[in-house]
Amino acid sequence: MKTRYRGLFCWMLVLAGWAGAAGQATYTPKFPGDPAHSDSEGAALGYMRTVIRAQKLYKKKNDKFATSLPDLVHTGSFTRRMASTDRGDYTVSFHPHKDGYELALTPKQMDADHRSFFAKEDGMIHADDQKAADEKSPTIK
Repeated sequence: MKTRYRGLFCWMLVLAGWAGAAGQATYTPKFPGDPAHSDSEGAALGYMRTVIRAQKLYKKKNDKFATSLPDLVHTGSFTRRMASTDRGDYTVSFHPHKDGYELALTPKQMDADHRSFFAKEDGMIHADDQKAADEKSPTIK
């Protein structure tokens, strides 16, 4: 009798696993303090950090910020492929101005797992889950 219930319990676990896999998976943070809500957000935030770092290096070397994403190629870990404005679930918007730049990543579909992000030359990343993020949106860690 015990074996019969143990087998039934095992099948229940298997079915629960399949049901969980069919539904939306819970995001697992990639490092302590990870502010991302999904893998897609994690990739978007990683991209933003790479651009911000490349801009700092570019400014240190050239005494000004880059005026386009292609200008950042081979600066830090910024690659030629990263100059593309299509980042999977996100679209990149880059605008230079006299003393800096504005970088925005807007999700192709905004929801709780796809917030919009914004940063400028100060390096602070802002996020918004209701509209396009801007410098007034809350900052993330």
